[in-house]
Amino acid sequence: MQVVNKERVARLLQGLAQFGKTEHGITRLAYTPEDKAAQDWLLEQVRDLGLQLSADAVGNVVLRRAGNKPALAPVAMGSHIDTVVQGGAYDGTIGVVGALEVLHILQDEELERPLEVIIFRAEESSRFGFATIGSKMMAGVGDPDKFSSAPKAGDLTFKEALTAWGCDPAAYEQARREEGCFKSFWEMHIEQGKVLEETGQQIGIVHNIAAPTRFKIIVEGMADHSGATPMGFRKDALVSAARLVIAIEEAATNEAENGTVATVGVLDVEPASINVVPGKATLWVDLRGVDEESINCALGDIRDAVSEIAKTDTITITMDMLTADKPVALSEELAVKLDGICSAKGIAYRHMNSGAGHDAMHMAQLAPTSMLFVPCKGGISHNPAEYASNDDICLAIEILAEAVKSEALA
Repeated sequence: MQVVNKERVARLLQGLAQFGKTEHGITRLAYTPEDKAAQDWLLEQVRDLGLQLSADAVGNVVLRRAGNKPALAPVAMGSHIDTVVQGGAYDGTIGVVGALEVLHILQDEELERPLEVIIFRAEESSRFGFATIGSKMMAGVGDPDKFSSAPKAGDLTFKEALTAWGCDPAAYEQARREEGCFKSFWEMHIEQGKVLEETGQQIGIVHNIAAPTRFKIIVEGMADHSGATPMGFRKDALVSAARLVIAIEEAATNEAENGTVATVGVLDVEPASINVVPGKATLWVDLRGVDEESINCALGDIRDAVSEIAKTDTITITMDMLTADKPVALSEELAVKLDGICSAKGIAYRHMNSGAGHDAMHMAQLAPTSMLFVPCKGGISHNPAEYASNDDICLAIEILAEAVKSEALA
């Protein structure tokens, strides 16, 4: 087995970081020209591996290395290269670059099974309001109509973006894979938290992935003149929305010991004029955790708050559920394999959960799945300051290569 080429890994990560780069960070949204240019550049950099290239019906890209027994289910790896608005250079990309480096490391090895690297489309929810769209579609979850229900103002819907990418939305089911299509699936990712950094451990072995429940709360009041409308006669949608923000925080805080969190990430106000009492407010809420019962408790508290505030403020409030994914348990058998590799190498590691969602959570429906976490500085992610050291990334690649090799020999 060859050694990790640290210079190549750094070059690919730095190269990808140039696509969508601005003075405020990296904005490389899914299905945009920046996304396409980054992918094309990356594929050109690994042409020497002689991989079989294909794209499915929703634009997920698969790079395949044949094994001695090509009919066997492949061992798959992958992640994404799209970013949030004003994001960083490591979220998702280390999983793609790391998987490609594994192919370099194993290129001289005689393996029974094929290896596949998947570049998933639209992992981030920044453009369409839904996360992990590419892997969801591969796992048979959702459809283009659903993912087109929450477009950003002035942007294309998911179906329109898919068409512009060169795909046929009507053919989306062709992207679906069946259970057992992979021997196993592996994803390497930055932790997006500060546990590993603060404990001085180099690798995280992930056992559970928190699932997002996302919804809109629409508060409809009455737009009125800000000077001529007495306080007691107002139906101020923003005031009611503010009460909801606090109620949502309290609902999650009550379940904090179970790892549940909630965030109002966007609050849209209409008509958004300084001299008009807001007539409408829309809260975009992200509720997530690894304990389904705890998530449901928090959601129940939020629903109760919606009812109570609507009654108290004599205002209309509705909830529109966007997605309600379930927490995902990853393969314990593969976690044991990673544990053994880390122990044999004398690497400081820990077993942990993921508070963020990943493509791996949907691949777990198709095959045994595992994740490795790499420390990131200050736990910062979805931010231009996002950083992981090249040494830590390459150590994770080395571990991943050993795990994938053992899987591909079986």
